[in-house]
Amino acid sequence: MLKSQICDIIGIKYPIIQGGMAWVADSSIAAGVSNAGGLGIIAAANAPVDYIREEIRKAKKLTDKPFGVNIMMLSDNADEIAKMVCEEGVKVVTTGAGNPGKYIDMWKEHNIKVIPVIASVALARRMERYGVDAVVAEGCESGGHVGELTTMALVPQVVDAVNIPVIAAGGIGDGRGVAAAFALGALGVQVGTRFLVAKECTVHQNYKDKVIKAKDIDTEVTGRITGHPVRVLRNKLARKYKIMEKEGASIEEMEALGRGALPKAVKDGDIDNGSVMAGQIAGLVNKEETCAEIVESMVREASEVIEKIKQEMY
Repeated sequence: MLKSQICDIIGIKYPIIQGGMAWVADSSIAAGVSNAGGLGIIAAANAPVDYIREEIRKAKKLTDKPFGVNIMMLSDNADEIAKMVCEEGVKVVTTGAGNPGKYIDMWKEHNIKVIPVIASVALARRMERYGVDAVVAEGCESGGHVGELTTMALVPQVVDAVNIPVIAAGGIGDGRGVAAAFALGALGVQVGTRFLVAKECTVHQNYKDKVIKAKDIDTEVTGRITGHPVRVLRNKLARKYKIMEKEGASIEEMEALGRGALPKAVKDGDIDNGSVMAGQIAGLVNKEETCAEIVESMVREASEVIEKIKQEMY
């Protein structure tokens, strides 16, 4: 069985965490992943507090296993969401896009495990000083907002720099990726793109189909000049971004183009003019499966790879 300290900290069967994908990660997929033995995540993003509260309550009806909420620190209602997860008895909080430091004491008082997503050694060290339970070291292979370092480069440096568990993210889509993450010193993985095509995932079918059809070279990063680069699958919107970047468009013009683009793809199925966020691992994703099938196959493959390496090394 694939097991690590992360399982004991969170109370899960397998050290597999579902990514907090904005507009995607709701109660359905979170409960599906948690029931499969991993840690499901509901993404708060910029959604209304009452909506996230309702999603948490829905998830509790769908699973008796631990699940978490991802809070985007730059969100206008981050303060309200941070308090609400305490009221609702959420077991785990993952964070991104900012510093969660001012909330950590409050979360700890409510026995919430805190796991920030980080993209640098410096931020990992800062989070450790704040007393977080673990960090997710996310490489730029991931979908959505990305940093600069690759997973292969980032994870071992973070592992060496901190004494808390490190969870690897970015470019992990099967058991080989899981085994590689453990070889780098990680004690768990966070997976996003593979779960986009889970049967429990409620994204529009057009979005799923585009991910399934994607090849290894079909993602690109847009919006670097805004300071918030995003990895997406190539489409008309991405091409517009690239043209605007070459023509020297202002940050305001770039941000205006992207406003509302993610829900346009996720909810409306407009995969030409919407933002189809996905990681470089999309080329490995070729079919819809249940969350349980995804988790079980990743665990089985990882165990087989680890055993094969043991047998072949001499």
